[in-house]
Amino acid sequence: MRTISIVYHSGYGHTARQAEAVQRGADSVEGVEARLLTTEEAMARMEELDASDAIILGCPTYMGSMSAEMKRFLEATAQRWFEQAWSGKVAGAFTNSSSFSGDKLNTLVGLMIHGMQHGMIWVGSGILPAANRPEDMKTPEGPGPAAHNRVGSFVGPMAASFQLDDGPPQGDLETAQAYGRRVAEVTLRLARTTG
Repeated sequence: MRTISIVYHSGYGHTARQAEAVQRGADSVEGVEARLLTTEEAMARMEELDASDAIILGCPTYMGSMSAEMKRFLEATAQRWFEQAWSGKVAGAFTNSSSFSGDKLNTLVGLMIHGMQHGMIWVGSGILPAANRPEDMKTPEGPGPAAHNRVGSFVGPMAASFQLDDGPPQGDLETAQAYGRRVAEVTLRLARTTG
């Protein structure tokens, strides 16, 4: 059984719903067990991350960057970096903000660089924009809330919750679920090739 740890911070519940969708996707792959850890829990249980085959990070984008709680977790992994303890593990990330852009790419790039410094193997989204609703790409409004990868991110899933209490919308959650499945499948494939 391969293990995927999903480490997330959520200020208002939006990113937690996205993290749960990533977990559902990863758990849907036979031979994979996914677990959710808040950044606070993860800092207290680093040995679980050490034993994981993959680590997926998720946090909201605040003021064009990752949340302070996620940054605090990343800094707490410095000893793992010195030892390159996570080198060769699969990595990925997702984020959410209250607008279509919100400069979410900056958050994902920061999380990706963190993974690269650890020597991890990054998995992107692998989903075309509006993959389930390609006709939306030919409208002035563009992809709607039911579309997968509606904001066109390839580094990892980006959700837009706006200021809705129940966000993100279904299409963004389905994108996160597909991403969890993709990371799980890549993790299994890599495990088969490396023994």
